[in-house]
Amino acid sequence: MQNDNRLFDDLSKLVTNAAGALTGVRDEFEVLMRQQAERLIAQMDLVPREDFDVVREMAQKAREENAALKARIDALEAKLGTGA
Repeated sequence: MQNDNRLFDDLSKLVTNAAGALTGVRDEFEVLMRQQAERLIAQMDLVPREDFDVVREMAQKAREENAALKARIDALEAKLGTGA
């Protein structure tokens, strides 16, 4: 019976050590993958989020202004009777 307990204790220690080693490998892998991703992103010519948001707002305003101008043109053409 004593040998069974010792066997289970040894097996438990082995599994615990293996799990710890796997956790360490996983953490190291994640760090390496993050570094590689950061390197790839740095090599790309990406636009910062703030710049993208500014340009998106400018485009939205331009679309709204175009719609308003089109409505004015349509109204003027209707007044003149020259629908194109």
